[in-house]
Amino acid sequence: MPELRAISGKRRLRELFATFRKDEDGANAVEFALVAPVFIALLVGIIQIFLVFFGQQLLQQVVQQSARQVMTGQVQAAGMTQTQFSTLVCSQVRIIFNCNNLMISVQSGSSWSALSAAAPTLTFNADGSVANNWPYNPGGPSDKVILAVIYQWPVFMGPLGFTLANLPNGNRQITASAAFQNEPYQ
Repeated sequence: MPELRAISGKRRLRELFATFRKDEDGANAVEFALVAPVFIALLVGIIQIFLVFFGQQLLQQVVQQSARQVMTGQVQAAGMTQTQFSTLVCSQVRIIFNCNNLMISVQSGSSWSALSAAAPTLTFNADGSVANNWPYNPGGPSDKVILAVIYQWPVFMGPLGFTLANLPNGNRQITASAAFQNEPYQ
């Protein structure tokens, strides 16, 4: 009799294991738990990339509009200071940008070789604020001008360590620029 019970117990264990294998309750939850981290990381990455490209495109449009005002002599005729020009640029981007993180460089010269078209590099103080001094010279009639607007775009760390930050403070520097020759305005 004890042998029969042992055989019966083994058979019962096999049947129980077979039933467990066939049971699909909870299988979807387990599969989702395996796939979810990669799916969420991909989704967060797509959203971050979209937001950065959207911000870059919007910043470029603002630079083109601002460059037009410099190129036609409106900024020079109004005698705008660097602060006034910054306010003018900022008024075009208030919806999505924080004006405190906006940096504007306007340089002009009589020839292109006198200007620097290199991408600006941000330097930071000990407190984390930007220490750069940005030039402001909209030039005169027929001068060559390079207008650059730099912005620290806040990015967030996604799952699996994905981030688009390229600055030491965890933000992303986006830059939009325009190079043009002022019109021979009066």
